[in-house]
Amino acid sequence: MKNILFLVSEWGYWGEELIGPLEACDRAGYKVEFLTPTGQKPTALTVSMDPKYIDPPLGRSVTTAEMAEKVRTFTQSGRMDSPKSLKQWFPQRAYPSSPTYLRDMEAYHKRVDAIVADELTKYDALVIVGGSGALVDLANNSRVHDLVLGFAKLNKPIAAECYGVTCLAFARDIREKRSLIAGRRVTGHPLDYDYLDGTGFEGPHFIDGTKKGFGEGYVNFGAPFYPLEYILRDAVGPEGQFIGNVGHETSVIVDYPFITSRSTASSRECGRVLVDVLEKGVTRYGW
Repeated sequence: MKNILFLVSEWGYWGEELIGPLEACDRAGYKVEFLTPTGQKPTALTVSMDPKYIDPPLGRSVTTAEMAEKVRTFTQSGRMDSPKSLKQWFPQRAYPSSPTYLRDMEAYHKRVDAIVADELTKYDALVIVGGSGALVDLANNSRVHDLVLGFAKLNKPIAAECYGVTCLAFARDIREKRSLIAGRRVTGHPLDYDYLDGTGFEGPHFIDGTKKGFGEGYVNFGAPFYPLEYILRDAVGPEGQFIGNVGHETSVIVDYPFITSRSTASSRECGRVLVDVLEKGVTRYGW
């Protein structure tokens, strides 16, 4: 039985971007384990469970009634109530200003190397679920970067959706500081799909430090914090390629070990392609 690790933001994930690959893994008989940055139960974005919500750039609903019900059922299932904590699992890289910096970094590298060699080997693939929350606690999380680098070192598939693809752009050896996806073909949330307003967040962490969540609404930050397309174009460099496939309903790209998925509509295809990578040895798809 294959074991798949799903990494989910605690600031709001898009329901279908979890359900799409999860259903594919369940159908294949895989064991799935969930991971969040601090071990808190993640929250599905309310709008991702609302078939009446109109996606502003696309001008239409992106959630079917069937998918909305699937997301609601999953959130109430208890299946993701106690995720593994990335903070408790991976160490934090030391500050250069630390008086014991060299010793701290030696201990840090020793611990990360041990996790990769002794613990990541039990997993067959990593899935980074998309949604606006990934902007907050996944994209620039050094522990996430070390997790991604570990899977890449083991040559295991890494599937990332929507804003979760940013984790691949920022994952890099801290000595070389060169993106892990330099020279690769990837897709992701294109500029054409970016909101001008309405980028919202929900989750167990509230901005005043309590854990009461956002209640009936969400915090609206307007436009996204960054244009993902620009970041991906810069990360892959002149020898790579960002493939937005704007105008096509879906966009999933495999440049092994990376599987990148543009946005919500591509979620089911992302899951199907992940299974094909694991079962059929697919190393190139979509380009």
